[in-house]
Amino acid sequence: MSSECIFCKIVAGLIPCDKVHETANVLVFKDISPAAPVHYLIIPKKHIPSLLDATQEDQAILAEILFVAGHLGKTVPELNRNFRLAVSTGPDAGQVVMHMHYHLIGGRKLTWPPG
Repeated sequence: MSSECIFCKIVAGLIPCDKVHETANVLVFKDISPAAPVHYLIIPKKHIPSLLDATQEDQAILAEILFVAGHLGKTVPELNRNFRLAVSTGPDAGQVVMHMHYHLIGGRKLTWPPG
């Protein structure tokens, strides 16, 4: 855990979140500034600053994140089995919180390119 990281504080229960799903390694919660009717953040409970910092030991966690995203895509009715999963790496790509996280977005028709 990084003592300065807002997502680590959420994982530790020090900051509340609107939790959607949780496993031993992964936490999913609603984004506080949603870009679509469904906008969840999927984060590893382990502090990994970005994809560039993931190690071989993190492979199982990364796979679990994708599995959880697929599970939500099948079980959240508003998604209707249609969603976008995005991860930003680095400030120039739009990563604001330096704790790896995926945005699961859906509930409306999404356009491409995203920006």
